[in-house]
Amino acid sequence: MKVAELLTDLRGLTPEDLRARSRDLEEQVFRLRLQSSMGQGEAGNKIRPLRRELARINTVLREKGVKD
Repeated sequence: MKVAELLTDLRGLTPEDLRARSRDLEEQVFRLRLQSSMGQGEAGNKIRPLRRELARINTVLREKGVKD
């Protein structure tokens, strides 16, 4: 999925949906970082795209003026 399409989809979601997706991504990043620290090298390649999507979600939340 291209970035522009992803942003369009994210902007169409409600703040509650965005927060839930953000929590899920944070949990996935945590698990992958844990796996990476335990020596599973393939987990490291998956962290970066998840962190970028998490940043995009946080940006959309800020655009909508949602406070934490």
